[in-house]
Amino acid sequence: MRRPHVIAYISLCLIWGSTWLAVHVLVHDVPPFWAAALRFFLAAVLLLVWVMVRGAEWPRDRRQWNAILVLGFTVITIPYALQFWAQQYVTSSLSAVLFSALPLTVALLTPLMTHHTVPRQAVFAMLMAFGGLLVLLYTDLEFGSRAFWGGIAVLVSMFGSAWSAVYAKVHLRGVDPVISTAFQLLIGAVGLFWVTWALEPHRQAHWTRSSVLALVFLVSFGSATAFAIYYWLLQRLQPYQVSTINLVIPVVAVLEGSLLGHEPIPLMMIVAMAIVLGSVGVVLRAEAGAKAVELVPSDARAPYSPRMSEPEPSDSLSKTGK
Repeated sequence: MRRPHVIAYISLCLIWGSTWLAVHVLVHDVPPFWAAALRFFLAAVLLLVWVMVRGAEWPRDRRQWNAILVLGFTVITIPYALQFWAQQYVTSSLSAVLFSALPLTVALLTPLMTHHTVPRQAVFAMLMAFGGLLVLLYTDLEFGSRAFWGGIAVLVSMFGSAWSAVYAKVHLRGVDPVISTAFQLLIGAVGLFWVTWALEPHRQAHWTRSSVLALVFLVSFGSATAFAIYYWLLQRLQPYQVSTINLVIPVVAVLEGSLLGHEPIPLMMIVAMAIVLGSVGVVLRAEAGAKAVELVPSDARAPYSPRMSEPEPSDSLSKTGK
């Protein structure tokens, strides 16, 4: 990773690590779907103004526009509707810990979507992390409670985001990241406005100073800035590399939730986090070789050709097959 990549990586960790607490503050006073719709619509407006000022090149063909349309729903509408709803019942720190399984899911989806193999060691590590998440759900979230279903909603949101990361890597090649982000946010906002109309017609927002500040942060930094950086970084690194941002995000979220939100940090949460993070570390260090597990039949695999500008990592999951 070059210096611009490192700076972008650290920036995303700090920004998205802080969004969990901001969302938790916002949905305390504002209906969750309405809050999410406002966040992404205002961020899309900011980015579209930036696009017009820059005069950036627009997507060239229908395939790229179709990818942007799909990602508008799978990155924004569905995952964030679930996240904003879940934040009413689940603490910001617990949500971030559950979402930290994203790199594992990306590592699992990459061979399925790009026809590569995964080392046996990585598969075992994924199973350990999944067990850690089950322990966390069983001990901290009582089955059948709203908090439990809030945790399930976060996990479903995480899976959609993981799938979208691999999909975007394959289908958004050559698309300006600012334009892609702007239209994804706009499409996602339209979907969330519809969800608001369908599910929150009688709920009223009670705007306070805290909720306004949280919305401003989420619009300017958590959406407009962060997603543009994310897609810029995704064009230059492999999806599993970018997804490891979620290893640092829980640490930021837990510390902020404890210091600013006065949220407790149960021992089991620390244990589950350690299992998840340790397992992801094993996944990223696993070397390809004869012990790789064939998740896709060999006759179904196709070569994967990264852009010339992308680095060829020496010890990565993307090198585990042809």
